[in-house]
Amino acid sequence: MRIGYPCIHLGLPCRPSRTFRLASLSEERLYATVEGNLACLEEIVRWNAAHGLLFLRITSDLVPLASHPDNRFPWAEAFAPQFAKIGELIHRYGMRISMHPGQYTLLNSPRAEVVTAAREELRYHATVLELLGLDRTAKIQIHVGGVYGDKGRAVERFVHEVEGLPPAVRQRLAVEHDERLFTLEDVLAISRRTGFPVVFDSFHHHLHGDGRSLAEALAAQAETWGPGDGLPIVDYSSPLPTGRRGSHAKALDEADFARFLRESRPHDFDLMLEVKDKERSALRALELARGDERLVTEAR
Repeated sequence: MRIGYPCIHLGLPCRPSRTFRLASLSEERLYATVEGNLACLEEIVRWNAAHGLLFLRITSDLVPLASHPDNRFPWAEAFAPQFAKIGELIHRYGMRISMHPGQYTLLNSPRAEVVTAAREELRYHATVLELLGLDRTAKIQIHVGGVYGDKGRAVERFVHEVEGLPPAVRQRLAVEHDERLFTLEDVLAISRRTGFPVVFDSFHHHLHGDGRSLAEALAAQAETWGPGDGLPIVDYSSPLPTGRRGSHAKALDEADFARFLRESRPHDFDLMLEVKDKERSALRALELARGDERLVTEAR
């Protein structure tokens, strides 16, 4: 079990997600921004490894406007050496990497232009992971999307669209349930049709469950992960006490996290903490997990 957090490190002076508006797109602006973002990503990778945090979700904004049709600059070729250097560090440290496209990446939308944009966005994510030299354990986790008035047809559109994606994208996809529309059972059914492994989100399951206990859910999830997929990926968070339904807590709820660790045994997985204070709660989670035989904090 490797523990990590998503996208940005709050304690470092840099951000790997600096971006700009489409109106400002130019080769000079793009390359300067990507250079800074990659330098920051390298800094985060090194810091995390030094502190035992071996799971990282890379920001989707690493290359601004990468999937936009107006961006015709060969950024992948230009920055291949920098990506390769970071990828070598990731391998050396035994770090797990994932990515998670934004909420508007909707493969099952009834609007053709939205689906086209989603395809391009997924190709971009796969390109980043390929440039880093990572195998297919580096996953791109996606949601099914919307219901659009007919859940059955929405699922059929999703299955149809993912079947048409390039193999380089398909081999990295993992499907996640959500807090309102698609339960764990829904995505398990989709997994049986597509072969995609399932990302289990403990908070989403709490808000919109299918009747399974945590242990039962983790057992069902594990069956969807093949030998080449790596350990299952689990997202963990707890609710923001005074926030709207679905809002993540600002800091780790230590009692709830301790309960989660107890009740999730003996299942092994890599754990992504979706907590707003990022590395601060991740470090505290490491301390709480000390002594858990599943925990990994150094490269093997």
